[in-house]
Amino acid sequence: MRSIRQRLLITLLSIIALVGIVTLARSYLDARHEVQELFDAQLAQSARVLQSLVFHEIAEGDLGPESEDDLERPRRRQLRKRLEREESRLDEHHGHGYELKVAFQVWRADGQLLMHSMSTPEQPLAPEVFDRTNYRGGFADATIDGDHWRVFSLWDADHRFLIQVGERHDVRDELTTKISRRLVTPSVISLPILGLLIWFGIGGGLAPLRKVAAEVTRRAPTYLEPVDVGPVPREVRPLVDNLNDLFARLASAFDRERRFTADAAHELRTPLSALKTQAQVALRASDDAERRAALEQLLAGVDRASHLIDQLLTLARLEPGAHPIQRQSLQLRPILVDVLSQLGGKAVAKDLNLELTGEADPTVAGEPVSLSMLVRNLVDNAIRYTPSGGMVTVAIDEDAKSGVVELTVTDTGPGIEPALRERVFDPFYRGLGSGTPGCGLGLAIVRQIAELHDARVELDDNPAGSGLRVRVIFPRPATK
Repeated sequence: MRSIRQRLLITLLSIIALVGIVTLARSYLDARHEVQELFDAQLAQSARVLQSLVFHEIAEGDLGPESEDDLERPRRRQLRKRLEREESRLDEHHGHGYELKVAFQVWRADGQLLMHSMSTPEQPLAPEVFDRTNYRGGFADATIDGDHWRVFSLWDADHRFLIQVGERHDVRDELTTKISRRLVTPSVISLPILGLLIWFGIGGGLAPLRKVAAEVTRRAPTYLEPVDVGPVPREVRPLVDNLNDLFARLASAFDRERRFTADAAHELRTPLSALKTQAQVALRASDDAERRAALEQLLAGVDRASHLIDQLLTLARLEPGAHPIQRQSLQLRPILVDVLSQLGGKAVAKDLNLELTGEADPTVAGEPVSLSMLVRNLVDNAIRYTPSGGMVTVAIDEDAKSGVVELTVTDTGPGIEPALRERVFDPFYRGLGSGTPGCGLGLAIVRQIAELHDARVELDDNPAGSGLRVRVIFPRPATK
């Protein structure tokens, strides 16, 4: 794939070339039009100058009718020689390359050619102007012996004499071609020079990007300090800021991973040590009752270790970006009913009253498995920390105006002090003196699942008395 520098160069040169072609084409058409107008004006001017030149002879009658046997009258002969001499002198070496090269004829109204220039054919340049009904004059195009002519015809006031001045079109086309060539040549020559200047200009403009790329390339994988390349253009600043934000998030993620790994190793070491101890007790037991008790403790330790490993795997899967959830529109109430039916036996074993209140059945946008896990952790925590004879209440509600859905789990346990309500979401954190078995991952998993669903978790006191109320507030589902 081409580099940005090459793509910008090709794009800019293509645009410049396209605009140049359109401009040159327009300039050519304008130049051609102006050349035609200029030459037409000169033709008309030449005709009027020629008319004024021969007007005296016309007035004196020297260009009047004569027989074919008569010799040319002296003044006509003198005028013709003078005009031919001037034409010959100009054709030899005088004048400018762009001057008007015209041919002329002087006709009598009866169609007799009185005089003409050396390069002019003896037939009328524009025969249609001899129409006696209206004595038309002015400009006309004619073809004589395969050559295309532009002709201007001018009658005198009495319509007795006609002057025709003409010019071949190839003379005009030659001038137009020369003008166009002089317009095109500088553009063609300047295009490579312009491309070279653009190439170096783009290279200078991309220098900050190369500097940022070099800075990132030189970094070690563990070096996540912010990129500092000094002042950069406004267009590059968002890239640097986003890179620094990425490095900050990576550093934070690595720190969390290191803490998580250390805490997990510590938490796993405790049940494994207990398992080893119980296994040793079982091996040294002197009677079956002691051995059986040790094996039961061993099985309980295995259950605790399995639960811890499951929670660790769940928390790892819920890391941002590790497993993007596939949301769908689903009813929340069936999930609650299913979770409560699974944990009902555990509540009965502790002599707890576990109930689902309310008739609402709202819809949320989420993933069923993770939402079921969220509800299970909340209810399981409530059952663990609620003393025998207590109550755990689960409720769902929907705000009719905002469409916000609220899931509430309330217990009659010891509750959580306000100062500690934020810390309980940290992995492996457990309040001192709780005396309740667990690994301290339940609420961390709840918050992680809630964040994946754009929901928030709030802890407060049980409004009916002692205990804790956990509220999970889901946003209004997006309408399609």
